[in-house]
Amino acid sequence: MTTEAPQWFTSSYSSNGGQCIEVATNLAASCGLVPVRDTKNPTGPVLDFPATSFASFVTSVKGGESSNV
Repeated sequence: MTTEAPQWFTSSYSSNGGQCIEVATNLAASCGLVPVRDTKNPTGPVLDFPATSFASFVTSVKGGESSNV
């Protein structure tokens, strides 16, 4: 178990339209997780994705496969 706190950030590609998520990739190496939360609700629920799954998702989006996700 780690005591490391998530370091949240929003993508630089976000246009600040209110439909954003924040991710904390700093926990990928130490915990194997990438937490994701709604930018508008920072005290709300957090979804923890396995780091490998999140990396696959990002790769597919960058490859133009986002319509299948």
